[in-house]
Amino acid sequence: MNAYAPLLAALVALLAGLTIGKAWERYKLRDGTWIDRRRVRESPHYILGLNFLVANQIDLAIAELTRAASLDANALEVHMILGNLYREKGQVGKAITIHQTLLQRQKLSRIEHAYVLLCLGIDYRRGGFVDRALDAFNEVLRLDPENEYALENIQKLHEEQHQWTEAYDTRQRLTNLAAIDSRPQSESILAFLENEIGLEATRRKDFPEAVRRFQSAIELDARAVPAYLNLGDLRLSQGREDEAAQIWNTLVQVAPDRAYLAFARLEAQAARAGKPERFTDLCRRLIEENPQDWRARLALSTHFVAAGQPAQALELLFAALVQNPHSLSVHQAIWQTLGQLGHPQTLVDRYSDVTQHAVFYLDPHVCMRCRYRSTELLWQCPHCHDWNTFVEERIAPAQDTAN
Repeated sequence: MNAYAPLLAALVALLAGLTIGKAWERYKLRDGTWIDRRRVRESPHYILGLNFLVANQIDLAIAELTRAASLDANALEVHMILGNLYREKGQVGKAITIHQTLLQRQKLSRIEHAYVLLCLGIDYRRGGFVDRALDAFNEVLRLDPENEYALENIQKLHEEQHQWTEAYDTRQRLTNLAAIDSRPQSESILAFLENEIGLEATRRKDFPEAVRRFQSAIELDARAVPAYLNLGDLRLSQGREDEAAQIWNTLVQVAPDRAYLAFARLEAQAARAGKPERFTDLCRRLIEENPQDWRARLALSTHFVAAGQPAQALELLFAALVQNPHSLSVHQAIWQTLGQLGHPQTLVDRYSDVTQHAVFYLDPHVCMRCRYRSTELLWQCPHCHDWNTFVEERIAPAQDTAN
């Protein structure tokens, strides 16, 4: 787990608690007695607890916030934060106990009840109690029908169970609640869910439904890359090869940074059509449009090697190495090509010069949200479960610092 993940989760928990706290009056009447809510928030323990939380010192934050909570047993938001912190530490049972105890309090307002239930639902979800979590989130929605946190957690629960239609319906509710400026992101998630529903339809051989879902995904988000790939694959399986190639070429046009995902498909289609130059022209065009596109160079070099032209391939690979000197796949291709050429000493020396400061890595992809790493491009992060958050992690070339 990334070192920043507990901190981010804890800060979210803190903000949720503070949001509720700010909605209350500074003073609150309980059992006929006025309680000064400033007593907790102005205590050094509360302030220290927040400082430790920001510094990602969770144990110290828990210790200080526990002392702050002891000053006022009715400081609901502090107890909520403590429960959330225990959950982030992995002590789910303790978090559940704290939040269940809070639910037993008398005179909770409707919004207080909803947010304690929300925390409890997250506890259940973290603990793997799917049915209990779903019940808790649905109860939150009964109390607060537009609670986006509850809807997002319900969506994730359905996704984790591969209940794609239910996840789609929940995301649709969230999209309807979203502000205008955030709707494109929500529609992008809908597109990925449409793609998953299309894959399910493909597996059960309901091809018209699959086509409809893939096309709907593309309409929702023109950069829904997996929908293009899957729709093209489906058309190819139906014998509609030209249509498949057109779909994949459209992908290259709208998302050139993801064009490499269609390279093998387009190369094979061009070979079957007896027009291999289609693929070489495509790769050259992508390189011309983006000189840093090392993947197009790698694909074209592989094509040349297969065609018995290793010398041309090696020039492309050396150029790709300049753009991404740490890519293991490029190095492997160079070794294979040098082997075909009989390891000419001048070329081997040239390769050594280019790679003098390189460290070899598998081509890594990293989630922008939680920093989870994968050697392949994933559409949904297996750690934070967010959609379309992976980017290629580029490592800068080492610089020669010698004077």
